[in-house]
Amino acid sequence: MSEKLQKVLARAGLGSRRKMETVIAEGRVSLDGKIVELGERVTQEQVIRLDGHVVKYQAAESVVCRILAYNKPEGEVCTRSDEEGRKTVFDRLPALKGSRWISIGRLDINTSGLLLFTTDGEFANKMMHPSQQIEREYAVRVFGDVTEAILNRLRMGVQLEDGEAKFLDIKEHGGEGINRWFHVVLTEGRTREVRRLWESQGLQVSRLMRVRYGNIILNNQLPQGGWQELTLKEVNYLRKLVNMPRETETKVRVEVNKVTNPQARIRRAVKKHNQHRKAGERRRVTRTRS
Repeated sequence: MSEKLQKVLARAGLGSRRKMETVIAEGRVSLDGKIVELGERVTQEQVIRLDGHVVKYQAAESVVCRILAYNKPEGEVCTRSDEEGRKTVFDRLPALKGSRWISIGRLDINTSGLLLFTTDGEFANKMMHPSQQIEREYAVRVFGDVTEAILNRLRMGVQLEDGEAKFLDIKEHGGEGINRWFHVVLTEGRTREVRRLWESQGLQVSRLMRVRYGNIILNNQLPQGGWQELTLKEVNYLRKLVNMPRETETKVRVEVNKVTNPQARIRRAVKKHNQHRKAGERRRVTRTRS
């Protein structure tokens, strides 16, 4: 059975269908060694290359949409590898065979909290599209004198360098004096948007953590650096948000929906990550000396 090439590339997590159509039109995609044009269809037996690199992909019927909720610590970057040797959000995720984890959006290096990963590239692209208007909720500690006038402006909308932005909701969550906690909600994922909104009012964000994506709430039993796979019910809730068909298969055991011995698992993951990092440092030192 054949499929449209741009759909297969999107499912592989390389970008949205529209972006893949552009990539194909630019002559960057080949099929069995021949550059193809938009409208080409592909079968599972054919070899796809993008910019000369082989694309690993699966047939639509063999892809199981899995989603992880990850509690990102500060100091990790949302890339698969980092030239500066910093830890990445992919370092501690469980290994996959014949597939890979795709990040649904990003959190900057100084932001912690809920980050979702999936095995379905097309689903990830739809979740990240601004037209979906999916709510994200953040816990933010603000340093400065927060007045009611400032809160009203942030609810009504302020002008940032990339356009107007606002919080859909702001609720106070404790703190004293000039260090106070708020929970804020928005439906966009612009770079540093939460921080820039507060900074536009002369205030400083000293802590920022995402606590909710849609109705998926960060599990308070999940330690930083820990992950938990979503249940079939939760997966289908998110797929319904972006008008995708229901998933019928899950890798989560039905009788288990909790974090099982997270500290031991995370200690093992951290130890493994540190071993790989030290090995990489030794290789870099060796290349430098030679």
